[in-house]
Amino acid sequence: MSSADATPAPAAAAAPAPGTSATTADVPAFGWSAYAERVNGRFAMVGFVALLLIEALSRDTFLHWAGLVP
Repeated sequence: MSSADATPAPAAAAAPAPGTSATTADVPAFGWSAYAERVNGRFAMVGFVALLLIEALSRDTFLHWAGLVP
């Protein structure tokens, strides 16, 4: 069998390092990306907890506290 008859095997995809996943290696990019969605989700969680704290500490609804409802 000559070397011309041998076809190279397809290159295997590089596996992520232990303790990481493919999504943790995202680079910040413009537009819809996994990184942007993750950051937006975290900010939404922080905002929701802040809303709950405002309502708990003021003992009033957020809309009334903010002056949006009489």
